[in-house]
Amino acid sequence: MQLIPKVAVTVLLAMLCIPAIAQKIKLVDGDLATLKDQKEINVEFTYDHLSVGKDSEEDYIKKKTTEYNNKEAGKGDTWAKAWKDDRANRFEPKFEELFNENGDLKAGKFPNAKYTLVFHTTFIEPGFNVGVARKNSYIDAEISIVETANPGKVVAKISLDNAPGRMMGFDFDTGMRIMESYAVAGKKLAKFIEK
Repeated sequence: MQLIPKVAVTVLLAMLCIPAIAQKIKLVDGDLATLKDQKEINVEFTYDHLSVGKDSEEDYIKKKTTEYNNKEAGKGDTWAKAWKDDRANRFEPKFEELFNENGDLKAGKFPNAKYTLVFHTTFIEPGFNVGVARKNSYIDAEISIVETANPGKVVAKISLDNAPGRMMGFDFDTGMRIMESYAVAGKKLAKFIEK
């Protein structure tokens, strides 16, 4: 009987370690030393040419809207609105909150800050949770640090891959899972810039 708990613990530990190993943040170009004496950084989020799962975002929204509307009239339209609204209502604030909790540089709407962090989400895996089976969400992003007064002047470029939205329990809501991906991205990026 003792073998089963040991196997279960080993499998659980292996599953918890996979997202941590897979996530990567890398300085692609430039130098982050310019941020050393800064107290605030302006943040902008962009979603151009976003892929969701195996589809373009546009195709993903059409497919899901139709699927939900076929199950219940209007449900797909409500879902599509929430999909877009979650950016400003959930993802972006959560990113900023965790970024600010994990470093000295404060991120947010600071139009007078010397530098702007442009967080461009390139890919979202929304994941799923159907009770008996689940898949974590994750996001990929390209981050540019630019001069606020001269956005064409790029100071640094960073790539972020596989920021996991790992949750335990009742994360049946897609937006909740993806929000956790943005939380992880904010936390890890703040620590990366800090060092």
